[in-house]
Amino acid sequence: MDGILNIIKPIGMTSHDVVFKVRKKLRIKKVGHTGTLDPNASGVLPICIGQGTKISQFLLEKEKAYRTACRLGLVTDTQDLDGKVLAEHSVSVSKEEVEKILKDFQPGYHQLPPMYSALKVGGRKLYEYAREGVEVPREKRWVELKTLRLLDFQEKEFSLDVVCSKGTYIRTLCHDIGEKLGSGGTMAALERTRSGPFSIEDGTYLEDFLQLEAEEIEKLLYPVDYPLAHFPKFQVEKRHHKLALNGNKIPLTGKELQNLTKEESAQYRIYVGQRFIGIGRMITEENTPKMKFVKVIL
Repeated sequence: MDGILNIIKPIGMTSHDVVFKVRKKLRIKKVGHTGTLDPNASGVLPICIGQGTKISQFLLEKEKAYRTACRLGLVTDTQDLDGKVLAEHSVSVSKEEVEKILKDFQPGYHQLPPMYSALKVGGRKLYEYAREGVEVPREKRWVELKTLRLLDFQEKEFSLDVVCSKGTYIRTLCHDIGEKLGSGGTMAALERTRSGPFSIEDGTYLEDFLQLEAEEIEKLLYPVDYPLAHFPKFQVEKRHHKLALNGNKIPLTGKELQNLTKEESAQYRIYVGQRFIGIGRMITEENTPKMKFVKVIL
């Protein structure tokens, strides 16, 4: 069984818990997720099966969409409601003030990764330092916020729709918005509504998935190349099928070259007939243009 499942993770489970349950259900070892969701978050968690695990790195690069709630007047060490309360403040903020502040975070901003995260510094995950009470220096990273829209506003809490680049911490976004408003803020709820091409509307809740028969699960599988539609397609000519199926570089001439972009960094979906066999990019070797595999998927 090869492909990708669009699973909706429930609150209270880790992403690894979901992988374990899917692996046990399918009795397949090669199962992996494509971007961690915190235990207190729910939503889209694409699960790669079999050969699908070979393209998980490309899904990690995709933008994500979230719906989150931010509670004002509260600051915690984890930047969510599960953490230790560090400070509480009175709140006197209007909807108009929130909308004005949100504009300061678009189209993006330099975000400081939180101490309670899996990001590694000095070979260790930040949350390992945090649990020891040690705060280590971190560098701010630019994160893109394609969408940052206020959905609902109450006196001490508001909800947002967020579409962002990979590596964006929504907990930290809530914290930073609260800080800029002068009241402090923490994330009160989080749901991932989209991960790359996978949306919550088309997903299957984990509890429902675990009740399905094998034939029903097969129907839910997206093909391995489904998340790679943004890569142009490269069709291997018949005379080069053997080279391609062995994972070797493919010489490019005439018709093949005409269909390729001039950008050497561009990546392509490679096919032998209707069969997707890998991802490649064009190189020049001994004055001959060739298609070199970046990832072989056979």
